[in-house]
Amino acid sequence: MTEARRLSLILAVALAALAAIFAGPYVLDTYSVNVLTRSLLYAAVALTVDLLWGFLGVLTFGQSVFFACGAYAAGLVFTHMDFSPSNALLALGLGVGGALLVAAIVGWLAFWHGASALYASVITLVLPIVATQLLYSGGTFTGSSSGLSGFMSFDLSMEAWFWLSGSFLVAVTTLAYIFVKSDAGRLLVAVRENEQRCKYLGLDTSRLKILVFLACAAIGAIAGYIYAGYAMVVAPELAGFVFGTELVIWTALGGRGTLLGPVFGALIVDYESAQLAGDYPFVWQLIIGTLFVLVIVAFPRGLLPVVFDAPRKLLGLLRPRAATPAASVTLSTLDPADTQGVEPGEGPALAVADVVKRFGSLTVLEGIDFEARAGELVSLVGPNGAGKTTLMRCIADGAERSAGSIMVNGYDIGRKPPEACVALGVGRKFQMANVFETLTVAQCLQIARVRHARPSLWRRAADLKLPEAAMHVLATTGLDRQLSTPAHLLSHGMKQALELSMVLALEPRVLLLDEPTAGLTKTERMQIGAILIELARKQGLCVLLVEHDLDFVREISSRVIVLHQGRIVLDGSVEDVVASELVKQVYAGSGHAGIAHETAPSAPKEMPA
Repeated sequence: MTEARRLSLILAVALAALAAIFAGPYVLDTYSVNVLTRSLLYAAVALTVDLLWGFLGVLTFGQSVFFACGAYAAGLVFTHMDFSPSNALLALGLGVGGALLVAAIVGWLAFWHGASALYASVITLVLPIVATQLLYSGGTFTGSSSGLSGFMSFDLSMEAWFWLSGSFLVAVTTLAYIFVKSDAGRLLVAVRENEQRCKYLGLDTSRLKILVFLACAAIGAIAGYIYAGYAMVVAPELAGFVFGTELVIWTALGGRGTLLGPVFGALIVDYESAQLAGDYPFVWQLIIGTLFVLVIVAFPRGLLPVVFDAPRKLLGLLRPRAATPAASVTLSTLDPADTQGVEPGEGPALAVADVVKRFGSLTVLEGIDFEARAGELVSLVGPNGAGKTTLMRCIADGAERSAGSIMVNGYDIGRKPPEACVALGVGRKFQMANVFETLTVAQCLQIARVRHARPSLWRRAADLKLPEAAMHVLATTGLDRQLSTPAHLLSHGMKQALELSMVLALEPRVLLLDEPTAGLTKTERMQIGAILIELARKQGLCVLLVEHDLDFVREISSRVIVLHQGRIVLDGSVEDVVASELVKQVYAGSGHAGIAHETAPSAPKEMPA
């Protein structure tokens, strides 16, 4: 499906939804219109929970606070300054501005570099409690526990408020759907699936989370503003923990990561709750809670995925499975004149000076000094526990080392995070294949190019330009014929090749490879070896390789560095290392038969220090 056709289909569905909203007051009774006006606004806020939780992987309980920011801004201005068109605009600005300010503070606390995913949930869990207490302590200004009521508002009919609320929900849902299906929206899924890989592809994930958080806060504030204008009543419960948790429940019930699921979940549950509250005032919450538990136990993904999957499964039984569709992305080689990688600096590509790494009182690396130049393929070998992987981490992340300095392309990485080190020319491949399992090969490569090619907020690119080195890996391994294959369906060797292609798509000057041939067949190892030689000699990359297969090291390396007990014991040519009695003693003391006979299948893997 072409982009124009896809967008046309989305807009056609949106117009149909608007038609249904317009017809609503004519087919529903007055009570239903009154309740659904509120439910439509709640659904818009539930959608923001799904953007954060379902797509970005951030479980938040604080969206109720942003809803209350918009509602209380209207209530306070209309109560204390009276209603007028200028005051209405002032209230809207204060509501959205206040929500953005709160979201920025919460985002900085929750998503700062090094914070775990738990931080966001804990902070947003506390946020409604703090906001509610502030409203209680506001006295006559905020109305305390009674809130504010009886203020003047827009002179609109009930039908007009229903149309306004419904149109707002349709607009937000349509824009959100277009966004999550775009190239930029795919970043949310990538961060949710593998934030570590995103950081080492040069993406500032903290900034991305804060931007999405700010956008969701603004949507919540506008919904709250409309609610206050319609209801002409605001109360601390709008910012409360109960409402914030209800939004999460509606999202889980409808199906997180679907957008439409939380919308229908909020509409149905809030409307039915109002009905049950009138019919069964003392047990309606028990009824709703029981139904929620039953649905989540029976359908952990929520109701909407079940509704959509049933027809697909039925059709799958009635007709044979179709062949895998061809990839919608066209690959091409990036023109050398258009490359955007960091320019080679003066001096060595990599200079490590007196690097030390400690874990408390345990010293893992001490006095590490070496240099590597462009075009060199330097292998880092040593027995398990020597500190090889720890050294790779120190080069790729400035915050890892305890002391010493590391220069990349003539730039000191200082204490820069991984994404900043990538900008200086560092590309790191992990010991285990580290890709985005739910994304296709083409989508993984597109994520890897985000640093150099800004993704669109509303469309999906039909072509993908990769540097020659990445294209060479794809063509050599056959990955260029599997662009539409999800990464989790690839073989281990193909995943290793995909990750290497993703790293090369960054256009690095220093390439860090941690056991790239682990678990590969002999043919695959030879293939990877030929690629690495090509990268070093013809592409001019500085390659630092951690490897246990010393036969492989002997064939491809221009130089070998031997680590033992966190220190460099030898730095020389392949012949010097193979002939060294010291190195043979090091390996023999570690339980190996000798350096000349060690091979990958028999060598145990290094445990992370």
